[in-house]
Amino acid sequence: MNETNFDLQRYAAKARQAAAEGVVLLKNDCNVLPLAPGSKVALFGRSQFNYYKSGTGSGGLVNTKYVVGIAEALESKDGYEINQAVKQSYLDWLQEHPFDKGAGWGKEPWFQEEMFLDADRVKQAAKESEVAIIVLGRTAGEDQDNKPEAGSYLLTEAEEAMLERVCKEFKRTVVLLNVGNIIDMKWVEIYKPSAVLYVWQGGQEGGNGVLDVLTGRISPSGRMTDTIARDIEDYPSTANHGGSIRNLYQEDIYVGYRYFETFAKDRVLYPFGFGLSYTTFETRTERIERLNDSVRIYVTVTNTGDRPGKQVVQVYCEAPQGKLGKPARVLAGFAKTKELLPGGKQFIEIKIAFKAIASYDDSGITGCRSAWVMEAGSYIFHVGDHVRDAKSCGSIAIDKLQVLEQLQEAMAPDVAFERMRCASDESLIYEPVPLRTIEPKARRAKTLPNEIPYTGDKGYKLTDVKSNMVSMEDYIAQLSDEDLCCIVRGEGMSSPKVTPGTAGAFGGVSKRLEAFGIPLACSADGPSGIRMDCGNTAFSMPNGTCLGCTFNEALLTELYAYAGLELRKNHVDTLLGPGMNIHRNPLNGRNFEYFSEDPFLTGRMVVAQLHGMNPYDVTGTIKHFACNSQEAHRNTVEAVVSERALREIYLRGFEMAVKEGNAISVMTSYNPINGFWSASNYDLTTTILRGEWGFRGIVMTDWWAKGNDEGEEGSVQNVAAMIRAQNDLFMVVSDSQQNTRGDNSAEALRMGTVTRGEYQRSAMNICNYLMGTTAFNRMIGMETELDKALAAFREEEGDVVLDILSVPVEKESVLSGEIFDISRGRSTFIRADLKERGVYRVELTCRATAENSELAQIPVSIFHDAEILQTITLTGADSEWKTYTVDIRQPILQKTTHFKFVFGQSGMEIKEFRIIMTSSLEERIKQAISVPGGQI
Repeated sequence: MNETNFDLQRYAAKARQAAAEGVVLLKNDCNVLPLAPGSKVALFGRSQFNYYKSGTGSGGLVNTKYVVGIAEALESKDGYEINQAVKQSYLDWLQEHPFDKGAGWGKEPWFQEEMFLDADRVKQAAKESEVAIIVLGRTAGEDQDNKPEAGSYLLTEAEEAMLERVCKEFKRTVVLLNVGNIIDMKWVEIYKPSAVLYVWQGGQEGGNGVLDVLTGRISPSGRMTDTIARDIEDYPSTANHGGSIRNLYQEDIYVGYRYFETFAKDRVLYPFGFGLSYTTFETRTERIERLNDSVRIYVTVTNTGDRPGKQVVQVYCEAPQGKLGKPARVLAGFAKTKELLPGGKQFIEIKIAFKAIASYDDSGITGCRSAWVMEAGSYIFHVGDHVRDAKSCGSIAIDKLQVLEQLQEAMAPDVAFERMRCASDESLIYEPVPLRTIEPKARRAKTLPNEIPYTGDKGYKLTDVKSNMVSMEDYIAQLSDEDLCCIVRGEGMSSPKVTPGTAGAFGGVSKRLEAFGIPLACSADGPSGIRMDCGNTAFSMPNGTCLGCTFNEALLTELYAYAGLELRKNHVDTLLGPGMNIHRNPLNGRNFEYFSEDPFLTGRMVVAQLHGMNPYDVTGTIKHFACNSQEAHRNTVEAVVSERALREIYLRGFEMAVKEGNAISVMTSYNPINGFWSASNYDLTTTILRGEWGFRGIVMTDWWAKGNDEGEEGSVQNVAAMIRAQNDLFMVVSDSQQNTRGDNSAEALRMGTVTRGEYQRSAMNICNYLMGTTAFNRMIGMETELDKALAAFREEEGDVVLDILSVPVEKESVLSGEIFDISRGRSTFIRADLKERGVYRVELTCRATAENSELAQIPVSIFHDAEILQTITLTGADSEWKTYTVDIRQPILQKTTHFKFVFGQSGMEIKEFRIIMTSSLEERIKQAISVPGGQI
């Protein structure tokens, strides 16, 4: 890709390819797919009219110029002949059953009411059309989980009735699942549709991606990144999922296919890695080669069918049970072929590091506690299409215990519980989990950084550090305690100091810090695209699960290269993503942002995305570090998990992102893990992340996260505990210098519970990060050819104004809150007819509705003409009426002016809006004349 060519059409084409390659074909009886050109299609399901491009919450609120849904794509010039009578019946019904957006942050209903079908209408449609396509939809999102009930994980009565009636009358039926997470699939056996496809939430090009698969332009090559079991109760994590206080990870390392392939094969409907194609492949292992610290497997893939297609070659390792006990199989490597024509071949080499097939001993049962080890025995490798299908291709022998990496106890639980283990005879047993023996505070005491003596302002700027004229230590010595307390606070949501409507600003957040030459960096919500609550548009990409199902690292790198260019174009330094938590249980409401139940696949996908963004001096903030496995009670529920499960499952992908993807920004999670909230977990963010993995970037909290001291409850005010853990940034406050959240930094420094050296350490982490950003380059006036090229693409995003309220304004005008359409994604326009030109301010009195959770984010952006004045973001805790005052920066010189309000999320009440003149133009001119050099 030409690095200066930000081509939206190519961006869209790449996203369309990703959406198509993420589609997983589960069933295709009698080769009903692909559909022949010009096929007569009856389209059923209301979700054809409200395509879910993504889930909701911070990971899905991307304003887009367009979204191509499934119905639009199928009716395009490249699509099919759609039964208009069926379509009209839905349109008539929708008049009385509009889309329900819900009320407030995280309150969107998981499904939309489905129309009960008239039997005669379906029979008639079956006579008129050759095939029926049924679209089933589910959203997903932040702050609520799936539930094992109808309309969530299970189908509703109306959906079941639709499937029953349509599958009975039509000989050829295709079901498309426009969902974020996997759902219950027993209905496939009951109603027996001809074809079933998970099409996920494909972003703004999702409908076109589905069309490409249905028509056969692209043969489906997506593979399941989760195991689909018969019942939700079959997942071993279900029994402990959703608690409000404590969540025991008793299944330990036996997550997803690791459990089912070891203990419950008979409970699987669709195995991990499964997916059908329109063609067939032969995968032949040529040889297996053992090196010092890795294995190489060489295979040849041949397309033996009559259509072009891509194959995903998957390699699983069967390790000896030994003393530790192991899953029956573990994904150790994979590769995706290029598109092979019929008869075409490709030679593939798959590299497998020993670390990918090693185990972590947290008990010392092998004689090597706190170490990555390979127990003696035969390591058998299986190559195939999915975990169940893979056939043995060879093995290597380990003669005696090998210690790959000796570490130290870290993050061990302090609550006793029993975990699953596979015995030597491959039976399921339970054993006690080793408890903590080393206190994190003792480890911290041994590694306290030295305090750099305060020097006051020596005139050093951050550019002097960048040019090696001054050491970072000498530079940081200039910062006072107040400066140090300020620099660890990020500002937002929608800070006016950076790109409008984005999630946060950090770095030079005060005048003093700015004077030291510290730039302001910008972070924007992701991971499926740039969220700008001001109403500006960005590109919406397929959701995380869809991208994971592609198994295509090169494709993700290419796609996120465009994302990197878009970030740089919008002056955003880090996208808050990719999300990389493990799909521990299908009920986690935020699974749609994440990739898989498998940590190795997750890590490879994240590395690919980072490799796409990094060349453009922007990056992704990998999140949520760690164990964000449920949305219910996400800021209070403690994850109680063994060291082994943490190392092998929940931290493994993050480790790969740091070591292989050069991750330089990490976001901690809301939840506590083994006694410490993640944001203040020293073992997590210092011992493991920085000490063991060599991480050299910044760590930030999730927005308004809590921290705690040992034995105490978490608090958003306990920033000192976060800095002790080397969580560098508390995100977010509205004013860093005024300490608007009232954190305990200054008090803790005075009391000596945290040292000045620890605050200086975080300040250095932040400044080192900032020197590598384009924000730093813009501050010093350095503009590259790439920046010039991207600037040409930047332009104001506008709305088609259909209805404007006209308001006469004298000295002051008060408008009732009833005039505003506060629904998510809607805008309200006001034309103000001014009696006098002059200087004005506006005041908005609003509050969050009672339905919101405490962590809800409810933004409204206020525009004056083409300029954004401010984005106000309420939280769910802002339940009292509050008046926000915003000054219009320049005198209004015309008698007619316009205001626009863009509501990024529902859940807000507005009491009134005021337009107030503070001085007339004549008064302002007199004031300017009276001051030498004064400006109007």
